[in-house]
Amino acid sequence: MIGSFDLDKTYQYLLIILAFLMPLTVAGANFVVVLIVLLWFFSGNYKFKVLAILSNKLMIASILFYLIHVLGMLWTEDIIWGLEILHKMWYFLLLFPILFTIVKKDYIIFYLSAFTLAIGLTELVSYLIWFEIISPFKNASLINPTPFMTHVSYNPILTIAIYIVMHQVLFNNDLSRLKFLSYSFFALSMTINMFITGGRAGQIMYFAMLAIIIFQYFNTSKIKSIIAVLVFIPSIFFVAYESSSIFHNRVNDAVKDVITYEKNSNASVAKRITFAINSWEIIKNNPLIGVGTGDLPNEYQKVNEKNKSRTINATNTHNMYTLVLIQNGLLGLIGLLSIFYYQIKLSLNSPNKFIRDLGISLPLLYLLVMWSDSYLLGHYTTLVFVFFSSFLYKDFEKN
Repeated sequence: MIGSFDLDKTYQYLLIILAFLMPLTVAGANFVVVLIVLLWFFSGNYKFKVLAILSNKLMIASILFYLIHVLGMLWTEDIIWGLEILHKMWYFLLLFPILFTIVKKDYIIFYLSAFTLAIGLTELVSYLIWFEIISPFKNASLINPTPFMTHVSYNPILTIAIYIVMHQVLFNNDLSRLKFLSYSFFALSMTINMFITGGRAGQIMYFAMLAIIIFQYFNTSKIKSIIAVLVFIPSIFFVAYESSSIFHNRVNDAVKDVITYEKNSNASVAKRITFAINSWEIIKNNPLIGVGTGDLPNEYQKVNEKNKSRTINATNTHNMYTLVLIQNGLLGLIGLLSIFYYQIKLSLNSPNKFIRDLGISLPLLYLLVMWSDSYLLGHYTTLVFVFFSSFLYKDFEKN
């Protein structure tokens, strides 16, 4: 048995490594996750762990959200796909509660530093590809330089990193001049990086993040907040639209997709419109408990053929809300929203401004971006969500 002091130190080193690897590699992050889980299960003290988990309503909400998916297996026909969904969402049953029991208040600064360092490395590589200093690799291309993950995941995660750095610039009065200038430059360079990559959902999330942090900065004056939002967001949008060809083209393509939806149904935005229409037809016929955890592909194919849609059949509706509603109905949606409810509720009680502000911002940003894709089903965005939530909503005085 490892001594408790050494075990705690080991956990913290692993968590810092995980924070660094999260935005960089699936295999590396998963390896660390497995180590953490194995250590947790074989380290004993189970009564304390269970009591710590059950003392937090967010942990209970997370576990119940997963168990709703398990319950949905009772009326699913496609057991194989149902098991795949359970596999994808196991973070909410095990990893989230496990991380919650081992994170330490004194190490939060190290988790955040490791995460932002990894984003800085990702950003650097992205610029090296964009300037054609190195050749594109993995997911990257010259016009969309996101090497370590697709732009669908990269831009939302980049938004979170920008928020962390901007919060330091705006609210940390103890920063030295060198750190203030360094963080300001980092925030600017990440913002530019946001618009030389193609993740439109992440870019919308970025503008929402700006609005949130502006309201947090002018928290005593709604008038100043509104004026600042109306000045900064359109200005940044205009500069990005005029200076970034990929952002310019992606905005134009989105507008075109909506206008020519019926003629160009396989375009990115048009497909999401079709997904929404077909999904609603499934949902209204199965509103309370859904079609079952594994039956989305089969049910979607039936509706797709009935409506003679020209889009491909779906295993993912690219919308977290319709995905959950189809699989588990209103029961599943209540389970999902309860996670965000308790995140916001717990944040309001935090005495630390940064933890409180980020704790409120994280669920708000995910609630927005999940309209565009199933961001709590993908590896990168789910792991980031779970990892940050494990320490943002923990009462360290109680646990």
